[in-house]
Amino acid sequence: MTLREHWLLPDGIEEVLPPQAAELEALRRRVLDLFRGWGYELVMPPFIEYLESLLTGMSHDLDLQTFKLIDQMTGRMMGVRADMTPQVARIEAHRLKRNAPTRLCYLGTVLHARAARLDGARCPLQVGAELYGHAGTESDVEVIRLMLETLKRSGIGPVYLDLGHMGIFRGLARLARLEESQEGALFALLQRKAVSELAAQLREWKVPARTAAMFGALPELEGELPALRAARKALRGAPAQVQRALDGMAAVGAALRREVPELRLHVDLAELRGYHYHTGIMFAAYQPGRGQALALGGRYDNLGRVFGRGRPATGFSADLRELLPAAAPARGRNARILAPANSDPRLRALVAKLRERGEIVVVALPGQTADAVEMDCARRVARIEGRWRVIRA
Repeated sequence: MTLREHWLLPDGIEEVLPPQAAELEALRRRVLDLFRGWGYELVMPPFIEYLESLLTGMSHDLDLQTFKLIDQMTGRMMGVRADMTPQVARIEAHRLKRNAPTRLCYLGTVLHARAARLDGARCPLQVGAELYGHAGTESDVEVIRLMLETLKRSGIGPVYLDLGHMGIFRGLARLARLEESQEGALFALLQRKAVSELAAQLREWKVPARTAAMFGALPELEGELPALRAARKALRGAPAQVQRALDGMAAVGAALRREVPELRLHVDLAELRGYHYHTGIMFAAYQPGRGQALALGGRYDNLGRVFGRGRPATGFSADLRELLPAAAPARGRNARILAPANSDPRLRALVAKLRERGEIVVVALPGQTADAVEMDCARRVARIEGRWRVIRA
């Protein structure tokens, strides 16, 4: 790297400049205030931890996403967090140890070893909320509603919600007696909805025809809520775990229909985001015309068990940066006021009063030649008939 290239940042590592930084901060405050109003308490996990704490019980994918380094004080391996949910689960299980339902929220930068997509960032500003200690439909619906309200507060709408359930795939995998490596291979085929390859692989593994037919039906079982009726027919004879999963999806869908009647709902039984992560219902919010989910989440019961205490848990997360383009602009530069470089106590009192009201006041420096327009100020303070007044620039 030459001297002229010292300003370059690594691929996928981004910085936020004015005025977007102010808009992002305003959005952060709105979202955290929303969480607080719903009873979610803010936690601030560390940016770096011992690797086993970050990855115990986690998926191989999260391991690949985690930057690793040696702690020079202890010689132990450390990791930079790639996801804050395991950290919050550790806090809830090991530090708080509450018996009542616990609502926690968080917001902070995570770091990925590789971007999720070619043009994606490797340093998302992850925001999320988690509800621990309740296994019913009501907690799943609450978290989904909070996710939808978060998007609404960000100026995003309308959205549609994609529902899936990990219990369906896991129940069928158990019925087929698949090994872990086989589950992973099947997962990849289902994500691509490669129906012919899926059928060939199941034949190679000698999976019974009825079970293979159930697997083969999954990519086709999608659509609006009535698609669950077709799913019950196609998966008749599947283990009880699968039937409970379908019941759970139907219950969540019905509750959302009542509480958010304008919401567009879509079910997809082959969608397995977070395959090694979630244990139950999964959901993601999309905006028409955007291929990537704006926010996603689901149930991950007993994740805290590796930290000494497993409890039911459900939650969602999003990258706040991804929500910013749709967010209402913060009150910014066009509202700024330029005050002259003058030590008059009356001017200083006016500046203080304006700032207390929430106005943005920039005080010019002695010798400055830039005027209000060059300073991005739509107004300025001027002395008119012996009094300091705010006028248009």
